[in-house]
Amino acid sequence: MEPAASKSMSTVSVIIPAFNSSATIHRCLDTVFAQTLTDIEVIIVDDGSTDETVRIIEEFGDRLTIIREPHAGAAAARNQGAKVSSAPFLFFCDADLELDPRILEKMTNVANKRPDVSFVYCGFEWGGKIFGMRPYQPPWLVRQNYISTMSLIRREDFPGFDPNLMRFQDWDLWLTMMERGKRGIGIPEVLFHVQDAPSSLSRRGGISRLVATWKVRRKHHLRMRLSDIFTAVKESFLGLFNRRV
Repeated sequence: MEPAASKSMSTVSVIIPAFNSSATIHRCLDTVFAQTLTDIEVIIVDDGSTDETVRIIEEFGDRLTIIREPHAGAAAARNQGAKVSSAPFLFFCDADLELDPRILEKMTNVANKRPDVSFVYCGFEWGGKIFGMRPYQPPWLVRQNYISTMSLIRREDFPGFDPNLMRFQDWDLWLTMMERGKRGIGIPEVLFHVQDAPSSLSRRGGISRLVATWKVRRKHHLRMRLSDIFTAVKESFLGLFNRRV
């Protein structure tokens, strides 16, 4: 680990897992350091990258902390970042995002006004579509995930991501917190977008989605739904289309 300057009084720990993210990580960090809330610590967990990711991260010097780990997946990287972080709020940020400069300020303002909630989420843009705008409702969350990983979470309520799940670690996290009596609140604004949505979409597989959905539902003792199959089939066709164009 390469220690950063002391930020023991930070309000938010921004934790970014990065695996071969050289194409997007610089822009992502630019938007992190452009936040109107400046009282943050930034922790990058390099998940065994083999490209130029680490070199690019090092350009930011002591403005951040770099942790280098063997490749174990994003969930394990996020958990490791949380272990070494110090702020009362955790914000997990993927390396291919561009953040609105007000996202952390808005989220912490809501969290401070609502001590009864354990996390704050927002809307986001991905592939030209808007997601995450629904208000927090457990029945909706049981049907499908609509809350992204990029949410502000109270440290004391964070149960950790399940590293055994390759997909839908965020859905599993929110279901786990819900089962423990924790709840969230949404900000109905688009406050980040994904940089490489088209390539990400083409890599997604309908069968892998179906298997991942089944694993999460089985873990939380939930039955599979017809909508799970429909969504997986639809995603398969989208994947085929994107590979052809």
